[in-house]
Amino acid sequence: MRSFVKPLALITTIGMFVVLVMGATVTNTGSATGCGHSWPLCNGQLIPEFALSTLIEFSHRAVTGIETILVLATAFGAWRYYGRHREVRILAPLMVGTLFLQAIMGAWAVLYPQIALVLALHFGISLAAFASTLLVYAFLAGLAIDPPLRAVAVPRGFVRLVWFTVAYSLVVVYLGAYMRHSGMDLACTSWPLCNGHLVPTFTYGVAVVLAHRLAAAGIIVLLGWQMLWSRRMPNRPDLARGSAAAFGLVLLQSLVGAAVVFSRLSLFSALGHAGVMALLFGSLCYVGLQVLPAAVPRPASTEQPGRNPRAPAPVH
Repeated sequence: MRSFVKPLALITTIGMFVVLVMGATVTNTGSATGCGHSWPLCNGQLIPEFALSTLIEFSHRAVTGIETILVLATAFGAWRYYGRHREVRILAPLMVGTLFLQAIMGAWAVLYPQIALVLALHFGISLAAFASTLLVYAFLAGLAIDPPLRAVAVPRGFVRLVWFTVAYSLVVVYLGAYMRHSGMDLACTSWPLCNGHLVPTFTYGVAVVLAHRLAAAGIIVLLGWQMLWSRRMPNRPDLARGSAAAFGLVLLQSLVGAAVVFSRLSLFSALGHAGVMALLFGSLCYVGLQVLPAAVPRPASTEQPGRNPRAPAPVH
């Protein structure tokens, strides 16, 4: 069973990515009320009559239910066999907690009308659920590397840069999610200029879109700096690979964002935007995990079963 935990964590990570993309499908097709205002049933039925919006929302709920089982099984296995590691004791509960928080936010959005400020949090929580699942798998996979890469120290300035970039990315994510849930995506109908102007006529929607674009430009600069710095640390190839992947993904994210504008919110471009953002955030969190010093695991218990640890040792 111990050997099955790591592949199970990989399957769970893939499943969480599918859940996130399906959630973006619900949002971008306007299918959030495909099951009416009932939850967890759909239109008050276990198996409802299907229209397209109902099928999309019902499928999302069904896949989320399967993923919940996978997450619980992964958390149990990781805690059972690797719980002496501090990283597992933090990441496993985080993985379960963010999944259930994500489900609660989804149910709340269905049962009660929400404003865009609140709905934007849902996508951020989904990213946290995906990232925590990915980190569980990454940590378990890293245990097979000897000597462990995290045992090699990195400059404190680089650590601060990495975690600042992770926090900054959440600001970019929230601005994008708020823009999407507010229906402001096409307040600027051209890219990279806004409505064909470097300084457009300002409305509230234009201001939100420009804030998102400027914030996105900022994270490109941060990740370019991080990638160049990581390449000067030859003993930490994990940081160089993770930073290069993040930089490549942020450039791809910019191109997909342009495609969203040029295609006038086509479904595939919108889903691509959400999917690439999930992979980008996951890569950022992976580098964040790798710059943390490796924790010393708790020693395995050597006590004899049934013996009182406070009792005096037997005299032979």
